[in-house]
Amino acid sequence: MRDPLSALSDAFTAFLFGKVETTRLPVRTSTGQAQAVYLPTAAPGLGDSGVIIGREVYSGKGYIYDPFQLYGQQLPAPHWLVLGESGNGKSALEKTYVLRQLRFRDRQVVVLDAQGEDGVGEWNLIAQELGLTPIRLDPTSALNGGIRLNPLDPAITTTGQLALLRTIIEVAMGHGLDERSGFALKVAHAYVNETTTDRQPVLMDIVDQLRHPEPESAEAMNVDIDDVRAWGLDVALVLDRLVDGDLRGMFDGPTSAGIDLDAPLIVFDLSHIDRNSIAMPILMAIVGVWLEHTWIRPDRKKRIFLVEEAWHIINSPFVAQLFQRLLKFGRRLGLSFVAVVHHLSDVVDGAAAREAAAILKMASTRTIYAQKADEARATGLVLGLPRWAVEIIPTLTPGIAVWDVNGNVQVVKHLITEAERPLVFTDRAMTESSTSDLLPEDVRAAELEAEQRAARIENQQRLNESSESTVA
Repeated sequence: MRDPLSALSDAFTAFLFGKVETTRLPVRTSTGQAQAVYLPTAAPGLGDSGVIIGREVYSGKGYIYDPFQLYGQQLPAPHWLVLGESGNGKSALEKTYVLRQLRFRDRQVVVLDAQGEDGVGEWNLIAQELGLTPIRLDPTSALNGGIRLNPLDPAITTTGQLALLRTIIEVAMGHGLDERSGFALKVAHAYVNETTTDRQPVLMDIVDQLRHPEPESAEAMNVDIDDVRAWGLDVALVLDRLVDGDLRGMFDGPTSAGIDLDAPLIVFDLSHIDRNSIAMPILMAIVGVWLEHTWIRPDRKKRIFLVEEAWHIINSPFVAQLFQRLLKFGRRLGLSFVAVVHHLSDVVDGAAAREAAAILKMASTRTIYAQKADEARATGLVLGLPRWAVEIIPTLTPGIAVWDVNGNVQVVKHLITEAERPLVFTDRAMTESSTSDLLPEDVRAAELEAEQRAARIENQQRLNESSESTVA
């Protein structure tokens, strides 16, 4: 008990100077025990300029993302990688993102649509809504007025044409061209370009020249004409597939008239091509290089090149090298490349691991939807995700994804407007038609529980990353 003199002294001091706070003894504890003293916090967003994606799960704030607005300050490159298993909302995200980007007048989008049912690609409804007709590459209709893209189109430089021809051949053969085959192709291409002046050169001209090389080709290298013919035989056989094989009609003539490269949205419908065949990477290589030389221009427009089933590109060394150059070149001209892949293991464990790593490095934005635990761990290791993000990826429900924008990691729920809903959720895309507004009550409750669990994991992770401290 306090003595009367101390009590009288404290009372007199309080009367003169006001009440004096009692000094408490310090208590030694840990961040785990003292976590109740921490107020709830949320990481800062990406700003308020750009395209609305949805809302951050933890803070409830709107999440806005635009690579063109963030480039140079928060983003070193405008390219974007989207990962996740089917049925979790990748397709809905891509479509709403494109629709919202097109509200800006200086935006233009090209989509390589490799999926679809009922005879059309899954972007068909969006194209119709905008009054556009997809460019449907279909070998069954190419000979009956279908679309053609000419690899030897004069709009493509001679260097680009030769690089494209080499890529087509290397993809089809599964290995690089040797020096002799490369020489035979080079001289055939040079001769066709020099002598064909009254029309567009076509692939059949190259095939004919490989089968019947000019004597000058042999004399230039002091070799026998029969040797040059033998060197070019395998090359001629591969190109013959585009002229008279299962891909006949799509690339063996002048480029079709009427392709509007100034339209706000250009959709290449590849849904009629077997996505597991060698034809798909060949198609993507041809379309990619053709666009590089005919579409990307220094006109201050911001362009988005979105590729479905992008593992066909990244998993082929030869196609990946072409697109790697396109990404580097396009960055100076306002191009954002969006690659959609189901599993990262499809890429990093493939034949083009080195090229894939280079492309992934250029993608400063990564969006990861739900994956199995082992796949999530592998993805987190390759992409350098924080541990808390890796732990919640298997628990994510449809429409929710982990966003990593150059190290700024957030959990984001994608929101879809009533006007967008019929365009992004179709009967042909049932595996992708999942959103909380369409789910039954029990699944909505599970989604809410997953959000709360993710928040608890993140909060605990932040506390565990702090060292043991003394709290007064």
